[in-house]
Amino acid sequence: MQDIHEARLLLVDDEPEVLAMLDTLLRQEGFDQIRTVLTAADALTVAQDFAPQAVLLDVMLPDGDGFGLFSQLRRQADVPVLFLSARDEDEARLRGLGLGADDYITKPFLPRELTLRLQAVLRRTYMTEPSSPERILLGGVTVDMSSGAVTGNGEEKILTAKEYALLSKLNENRGHIVTMDSLCLAAWNDENIGYDNTLMVHIRRLREKIEADPSHPRWLITVRGLGYRLLKEAKAP
Repeated sequence: MQDIHEARLLLVDDEPEVLAMLDTLLRQEGFDQIRTVLTAADALTVAQDFAPQAVLLDVMLPDGDGFGLFSQLRRQADVPVLFLSARDEDEARLRGLGLGADDYITKPFLPRELTLRLQAVLRRTYMTEPSSPERILLGGVTVDMSSGAVTGNGEEKILTAKEYALLSKLNENRGHIVTMDSLCLAAWNDENIGYDNTLMVHIRRLREKIEADPSHPRWLITVRGLGYRLLKEAKAP
């Protein structure tokens, strides 16, 4: 993909008015490959043929919920997903992000906010190239930054785009504190405005891939009130 505006977008919402508004908004921003559907069933059918490169997904749907549909879509392809929801409860937000969604935007939202966050997800996913084929060594775990593969304990896991961006920023400053604002800027092209819970979720998921015991991290350490630090030597257990 040479330009993020070439991305194929699938919009899923049970309100035709919302879909029409989103379609108009995104076409004004330069996106022209857009499909809209009202139900989870139609979303799955369209996704198979259309092969979207990003999905904007409502949580509440007439034939299911967006969380279940998210899991089904991800079984088809590792497509970036942004949840759109009128539900602002922390539990719902964290559930969506915990499943691996790329963002969670609460209705009503500012049109410009939505387009900026969508563009940030597309850039992270499709336009970012690793700066070097560096390997990060974390005890018995090795992270190959040329492929995003994490190997250790006889298994291999793959970093998501956001996990890659966060780990890259932490490794650039290894041994030093990286503030929450700096991490949010690296992963979302934005400062830490409304991303507190989002950042914590992705740090937790990153720890699950690089730490032997994510509940008691030895490499990726929280610096309370400031941010996080990737240690050069493992913290004593």
